[in-house]
Amino acid sequence: MIPYSILNVTSSCYLTNKLENRLKLACMVNLSHMFFGNTGPKHTFSASCLFLVLFIQVTVVGAQEVEKGVSRKLALYRKSVLSKVNYALELDIPKEKAKEIMARETVTFDLAENKQPLQLDFKEDKAKLLKLHVNGRAMPVVHSNEHIVVDAEHLKQGTNRIGLEFQAGESALNRNADYLYALFVPDRARTVFPCFDQPDIKATYDLTLKVAADWKAMANAPVKAVTELGGRKTYQFETSDTLSTYLFSFVAGNFKETNGMVSSMKTDFLYRETDSAKIKYSMNDIFKIHTDALKYFEQWTTIPYPFKKFGFAAIPDFQFGGMEHVGVVHYKASSLFLDGTATKDQLNSRNNLIAHETAHMWFGDLVTMDWFSDVWMKEVFANFMADKSTAGNTGKDAFDLKFLVDHVPAAYGVDRTQGANPIRQDLDNLKDAGTLYGNIIYHKAPIMMQQLERLMGKDKFQQGVREYLKKFANSNASWPDLISILDKYADADLQQWNKVWVNESGRPVIDYHIEKKGDKIEKFMVKQRPEYGQDRIWPQLFELTLYYAGRSKEVTVNLNAGEVEVKALQGMAVPDFVLFNSSGQGYGVWPVDRAMFNRLQGMDKALHRASAYVSLYENMLNGRSVKPLELLDLLAGCISKEKEELNLKLITGYIGTIYWEFISGQERTGIYKLLEEKIWKAMLAQQQPNHRKLLFKTYQDVFLSKQAMDKLYAVWKKQEAPQNVKLSEDDYTSLAFALALREGHEPGILKAQLGRISNADRKTRFEFIMPAVSSDLAERDAFFARLEQRSNRSKEANVSTALYYLHHPLRQQTSLKYLQKSLDLLEEIQATGDIFFPQNWLQPILGYYQDKQAAEIVNGFLTAHPDYNSKLKAKLLQAADNLFRARKLLNGL
Repeated sequence: MIPYSILNVTSSCYLTNKLENRLKLACMVNLSHMFFGNTGPKHTFSASCLFLVLFIQVTVVGAQEVEKGVSRKLALYRKSVLSKVNYALELDIPKEKAKEIMARETVTFDLAENKQPLQLDFKEDKAKLLKLHVNGRAMPVVHSNEHIVVDAEHLKQGTNRIGLEFQAGESALNRNADYLYALFVPDRARTVFPCFDQPDIKATYDLTLKVAADWKAMANAPVKAVTELGGRKTYQFETSDTLSTYLFSFVAGNFKETNGMVSSMKTDFLYRETDSAKIKYSMNDIFKIHTDALKYFEQWTTIPYPFKKFGFAAIPDFQFGGMEHVGVVHYKASSLFLDGTATKDQLNSRNNLIAHETAHMWFGDLVTMDWFSDVWMKEVFANFMADKSTAGNTGKDAFDLKFLVDHVPAAYGVDRTQGANPIRQDLDNLKDAGTLYGNIIYHKAPIMMQQLERLMGKDKFQQGVREYLKKFANSNASWPDLISILDKYADADLQQWNKVWVNESGRPVIDYHIEKKGDKIEKFMVKQRPEYGQDRIWPQLFELTLYYAGRSKEVTVNLNAGEVEVKALQGMAVPDFVLFNSSGQGYGVWPVDRAMFNRLQGMDKALHRASAYVSLYENMLNGRSVKPLELLDLLAGCISKEKEELNLKLITGYIGTIYWEFISGQERTGIYKLLEEKIWKAMLAQQQPNHRKLLFKTYQDVFLSKQAMDKLYAVWKKQEAPQNVKLSEDDYTSLAFALALREGHEPGILKAQLGRISNADRKTRFEFIMPAVSSDLAERDAFFARLEQRSNRSKEANVSTALYYLHHPLRQQTSLKYLQKSLDLLEEIQATGDIFFPQNWLQPILGYYQDKQAAEIVNGFLTAHPDYNSKLKAKLLQAADNLFRARKLLNGL
């Protein structure tokens, strides 16, 4: 018989099937005290019980389940009890990459109540945790399911301090031979040091870095002191601003440093670029673009730059275009450093990238989402506001053209698929937060925001956003917080509008009907239906243009119902053809009028032509109005006449995609010589160097003939580009890869190109990719086998590029065998890689296949995994969409 008092103790323990009826640690210790006392031999026995329990996998503690990742339940509890968090973190970083990084840390925080054990996140091996002190007392380490568990009895209401000595985790430190950088988004701070790794527990950081004497370092806060001793350098940084863990960062290594002014702030810039032409061509522009963007956002928000430091670093082969860490913004070096060969698209991309990351200082860093289900909020504002910041430098049509080309094709590329996701998605655990990222939040969301601004009016929209920023400054907010503020300024019902635009996926398919009376329009009807899924409408404003001989007429349509009549057109002459979405601001699959086909270049506005190109391509994919081979011929006829560089980039991209993905091998064999000839002649007909370069790159992409091979080989070997075409070292590198893919190429091209590369980082990148392009099948097989090891996937940008070559259409007969294993690795890719890696893994693997066997492998995988992670399944369906569409189009379905 067990005494009642003991039953009371045990009944307070949280029991589950997972525990297999094991009691929680605190209960075991209490029971041991009851039976054996608290002192002497009895206490020794009690301590022995405690030691034994430390070996038990603790799955549940108190009312908070100890589960992998950071659950929403855990996050809500910690937010309710924690405040005033500070991390004093010291990292001793050896110069040798193979040596471990030793660390010390003090976590200070206020605790509202100490009724439950506290979980500190650390997704690493327990063996790396060497010492633990809680409020000055040494404690045994209890580490379970990626958490350090501190029992409530060792904590107190008010201020607490947890001290740790440990070996730092390295999966998010991106260590290279002579540099490293910390990248913790979305929940990877916990893979390096113990922390409360959730966005709504903002903290300050006191960082100390010990590095080699010849290294430089940068972090969120200004440098407080630098000392050197015994060949080592110690950087002490000031206390940082209040930041979420995913925004804490630092860079250290063999970098060059330059200083400049961004607005009125002295700004440091770390970089490794060695090409003097790129440095000279880019440096002033990099600082100026930052200055212009920062001044614009200060003026638009009426909030001065809200942090104590502004700095940035250019990282070779960085995983993203950039990352908005306060005071130490990370950029992909190749995106910042351009030379005289840069195209308009590259220059625009750099402007957008810098403006995007600068906008994040207000949208994301100052006001942060409270949970990653609203990560899209910071990204939509960064993209949308970046676009707005450049609008003053161009006319309205030029701005609208850039907006359309930047966002619409990318958004359609996901929203047309069976794996389409809404802008706002549910998230139960931060370990899955990386799966939320993609082109919907980066590209559909800005289109949505533009529609919202049109609906509200620019002034009211700005007033609402300013109120939002001021109300939640240095804090966290959700989309409902923002939409409730905007709703006060809007005349329309934003809640209903929000439902279809934000909370649901998909796009409408638009049709129209004209009723005529003689040569006049009696009634012009526009209607919409969902491309898939349940019946619903997308309220939106868009423009359509009626084209006549020698003139055109544009009108705005308020498509706020399933079917609307455009009464403004009543009584007007029947047009030769109608162009829908002529402003590029609408969203959907727009109808195309075949009478437009022969008059594309007669449209005087580049914006109108761009909208037509996009609609033609989308209709082709949907199997209506135009077939792939017909569209390919139509676009090939435009490339010598199209004078807008952004449009030329758009249609040459479509040409390459249709050529490799949506026409059959037999059709390709029948047209490739003619297509090569058209592209080369169009290149010579164009006058602008960037136009010529775009067409040269298109020729390089599609060529198959021996004549073209010889022509391009001569360009590569002599490094003499066609007249008025400027090629950089990177361009010659991609040309070498393109030649190496084709049968009958000259041997030794890749080794020769490697010898031409002087920059150490670019040389390392080339050496990694080379085996994937090799003509030796055994070498390609060995390369793919190496990708099964996580360590060989650390440079994700390089992996994605290599996979493109490995699965190129010219290599698919031998690469098909890699598909099954690639899909089997997807969950591991998601668990161990950065946020974009799942899609950057899948897209080059599946993006160019069109044959039946590839589709069967994908369908077989989906059938074999009926309970597969829903968000990863969506990524897979997105990547495989062109494959499935190709099967339908090639089979005439």
